[in-house]
Amino acid sequence: MKLGIITALLILSGVPASAVIALGPSAQNFGLKGIGPNSSGQGQSLMSWGSCTFDGSNTTCTLSGDYTGFGSGGKYSLNVSYAGNGTFPLNAVSQTAGSDLFYASATNNFTFAITLTQNSGPALFFYSFANFSIYFTPAAACTGVPATGCSVGQVGLNPNSTIAGPVTGTFDPSPFIRTSQGVITAGGYGGFASIAPATWIEIYGFNLANTRSQTWSGADFAGNQAPSVLSGVTVTIGGKSAYVNFISPEQINVQVPSDVPTGPQPVVVKTAGGTSNTFTVNVNAVQPGLLAPPSFIINGRQNVVALFSNTYTFVLPNIVPGVTTARARVGDTITFYGVGFGLVSPNMGAGQIIQQTNSLVSDFKVTFAGVPAVVTYAGLGPGNVGLYQFNVTVPSVAASDNVSLAFTLNGVAGTQNLVIAIQN
Repeated sequence: MKLGIITALLILSGVPASAVIALGPSAQNFGLKGIGPNSSGQGQSLMSWGSCTFDGSNTTCTLSGDYTGFGSGGKYSLNVSYAGNGTFPLNAVSQTAGSDLFYASATNNFTFAITLTQNSGPALFFYSFANFSIYFTPAAACTGVPATGCSVGQVGLNPNSTIAGPVTGTFDPSPFIRTSQGVITAGGYGGFASIAPATWIEIYGFNLANTRSQTWSGADFAGNQAPSVLSGVTVTIGGKSAYVNFISPEQINVQVPSDVPTGPQPVVVKTAGGTSNTFTVNVNAVQPGLLAPPSFIINGRQNVVALFSNTYTFVLPNIVPGVTTARARVGDTITFYGVGFGLVSPNMGAGQIIQQTNSLVSDFKVTFAGVPAVVTYAGLGPGNVGLYQFNVTVPSVAASDNVSLAFTLNGVAGTQNLVIAIQN
């Protein structure tokens, strides 16, 4: 998941957008103040929000009211919380004059949540701005703008103009898979746009879960069988249930089921909020990638993750704080990890903790600076779920912190550009 300053998209409109839930008039006031045009001719609007409280550490602002159109209806509470007692942490760029839309982005870290307290049934929690439309009621006060209108655009374009009053709106709680790179092979293993049966993938979007963060635990397993549902979140690929490892509002990690057909296949997420849009992903028989996350980029080169045999010492050229590292030597046995390498013998399906050694069906070869290495084990790693393990003996190559490392699967070269540190 991405860390750092959150950028939110808040859409305010003079007419309600098409959405599942209708948010009734809030008990608080919400206002905008125009600060005039910028160099692009668009105005800047500053937002203020009533009913903010400071507890000595954080400020929490709330909008609340009745909602209908989802389940039995009930009460909603929309909360933004941010550190300190400063100004509300959102600003906005208004669109052209006459527009009722503007985009709001965070100016510092904040957290956001909406709670739906149903008239009957459990309370539901959501953590996304991206599918809200909030609009001013007809009773909103408007000053300092031309008589031609009291739109958000006019407020932003006119210095010191204001619009304020109770707000209503709409909210769609359905999960949404983003349309660009919404589904990829696990990012640390290549982040490919195509996936493979039994591989690990990441799904990105918003409202993908009704919890801030959860990873499966031993209690979620039935013996050696991984769960296909986590806190009510399910994922299907080609109509078949995936195994859900991690959920959050913006990212889900799952293992693809073994029997997903190749070719274009639909990916669908379901939560307590509803069913997502369909994302079509291409499924290949194999989509191999070795573990090589961005944290292993050193001096602009992507190091593969390698461990010395039966140790927690990483093969890296320099000392990383808190991590034991060393350069490999000729003759050392080191271990790589991967996903998407295909069938093993005996056959072991997705979604289970591997209990025994096995052999990769496809022919796997690895080279160091073009020199072939001896592969002593290639198969799914015992004790893991869907993770391939490769034990390799380092061949005789010249010492360097940037020895190129490459692999082939059934004669087809992997596409990652990897290096490894070797000393003599």
